[in-house]
Amino acid sequence: MSDVSYFSQFSLKGKKAVVTGGAGILGRHFCAGLAEAGADVAVIDLHREPAEELASSLADRYGVGTIGLACDVASPESVRAMVRQVVEEFGEITVLHNNAASKSTDLDAFFAPFEEYSLEEWRRIMSVNIDGMFLVAQAVGGQMVRQGKGGSIVQTSSIYGVMAPDPRIYEGSFYMGRQISSPAVYSASKAAVVGLTKYLSTYWADKGIRVNTLTPGGNDSGQNDEFKQRYSARIPLGRMGNPPEMVGALLFLASDASSYITGQNIMVDGGLSAW
Repeated sequence: MSDVSYFSQFSLKGKKAVVTGGAGILGRHFCAGLAEAGADVAVIDLHREPAEELASSLADRYGVGTIGLACDVASPESVRAMVRQVVEEFGEITVLHNNAASKSTDLDAFFAPFEEYSLEEWRRIMSVNIDGMFLVAQAVGGQMVRQGKGGSIVQTSSIYGVMAPDPRIYEGSFYMGRQISSPAVYSASKAAVVGLTKYLSTYWADKGIRVNTLTPGGNDSGQNDEFKQRYSARIPLGRMGNPPEMVGALLFLASDASSYITGQNIMVDGGLSAW
């Protein structure tokens, strides 16, 4: 028998984690999971107030070090400043959850038909969903290289970065009071995340930095019943996911329990991609 303590490998005590999009629907759960597992957590969001509020509540609840910072991941200057602030607070960064993504504040532009989609809207979404991934991975990964201690980077993709959306599930489907769909720019940007992950996993392998993708399926977040029923009918497990169910995969990939795993895409999709 091995002398290894298998369960202790899942602990994140002593890890210093950065989560972009940290105050979002899934991000809040990701931050809480990391904190509960023992990591100090930097909650990074476009807006400072919700990031600071979440960081404060995590510190109170779990007794870990936290910091809440505003960062525009599409801005190189903002990203570099964020990394400097986190290192000043924590001393180092050992875990990155590269999680920030944008849909749109202009829903008419975001949900426009492909034939009418504007290049301006395409570039705006790409500036966050993949340019932002690049900038944050570059800055934090570079910091990990300088530290010389390795690290774990987890990047969030989407089920629609791996397979095409089924337009039939959007018939009669509403969210936030309007008809919804899933535009090509979202699929293209999320597919690019998987490619970036694979590249970085081999690029930094000799530095002990592991890079993996976490791909959530559809999560219940206020869609109307018609959408939930149509989506659930496509899922082998028969339902949409819930945000807390996404967290276990992150904790595994962030921890030493996955020390021999890199370049992989962990699908948390209820079996949709297995059909």
